[in-house]
Amino acid sequence: MFDFLKTKREPPILPTGTVRRHYRIYGRVQGVGFRYRAKYAAQSLNLTGWVENETDGSVKLEVQGLPDKIDQMFPLILRGGYIQITDMRVREIPVDPWEKNFGILDYY
Repeated sequence: MFDFLKTKREPPILPTGTVRRHYRIYGRVQGVGFRYRAKYAAQSLNLTGWVENETDGSVKLEVQGLPDKIDQMFPLILRGGYIQITDMRVREIPVDPWEKNFGILDYY
């Protein structure tokens, strides 16, 4: 009756070279539109992931895509003028083949 629940779905195939990076970003990154600029930049570069404010004033960001596109993301974010990054920590994490969009998360 529910045989469709037993079928195993294969994850979508990502472009060769796709990476996922986790960033912790410090500086003047809250109250200046960082999350919205990150979303705009990610969408314009066809990247997926999410961005979230932290209670300590930093921003957490995970982004997935081709490395050269990820590298293009930060200059687009910084175009706003009010944003100032003083420190950034990054690490590679496993890709999520099911992720389709870039979103803004809340910490509340």
